[in-house]
Amino acid sequence: MPHFSSSDIVVITLWVLGVFSVATWTLIVAKAWGQWRLSKENRDFSQTFWHAKGLREAEQVSANAAGPLARLAQAGFRAMRDMQKGGEQSLEHSGDQQDILERCLRSQAQKELHQLESGLMVLASIGSTAPFVGLFGTVWGIMHALQDISKSGSAGLDVVAGPIGEALIATALGIATAIPAVLAYNYGLRRVRLYSAEMENFATDFLHLAMKSGFKVE
Repeated sequence: MPHFSSSDIVVITLWVLGVFSVATWTLIVAKAWGQWRLSKENRDFSQTFWHAKGLREAEQVSANAAGPLARLAQAGFRAMRDMQKGGEQSLEHSGDQQDILERCLRSQAQKELHQLESGLMVLASIGSTAPFVGLFGTVWGIMHALQDISKSGSAGLDVVAGPIGEALIATALGIATAIPAVLAYNYGLRRVRLYSAEMENFATDFLHLAMKSGFKVE
C-alpha cells in the first residue's frame, strides 16, 4: 500500500479541487450555451406557432421545430391524433379527451424539466463540498507545518512557509471553486423555474385550443 506524506495529501487535495473547478466551468459553459439555444428555439417556435392559421398548420410548424415548447406541442398533437383514430383504449388513453390531453402534456413537460435539470445537482454538490475539501487540505497543511517544527525544533519562516502556503492555497481554491458553482446552480434553478412556467402556460393555451376545436386537428 503506497505511503502518502502530509505534503502529498495536500497536493492530492489541490488536484481534486482542480478537477472540481474544471467540471464546474465546463458545466457552466455547457448550460449557458444550452439555455441560450433553448430560449431562442422557444422564442422562434412561439412566434411561428401563434401565427399559424389553424391547428393543421400549427401541427406542421411543430413537426419542423425544435425545443421544449415544440416537443410539448408535438406530444399534444400526437395525443389528439390518437384520439381521432379511436379504437381500443389503453390505460394510457383512458378517460375523457381533456384528461387524456392534460396527462400527455404534463408527462412531456416533466420529461423536458428533467433534461433541463441535468447537471444542476453536480453544481450543487461541488458548491457544497468544495469548501470542506479545501478545509481538509488546510488541516493537513497545518499538520505538515507542525511536524516540520517538531523535527527542526524551530518555528522560523523558512520551516513553516511551504506547508502554510499549501494550506492557504487549498483554502482559497476551495472557495474559488465553490462560489461559481453555487452562483451557477442558483441561476440554473431560476431558469428551470422560468422554463417550467413557460411550458405550463403553453400547455394551458394548447389545451384551450384543442377544446375549442373539439380535440380534432382537421
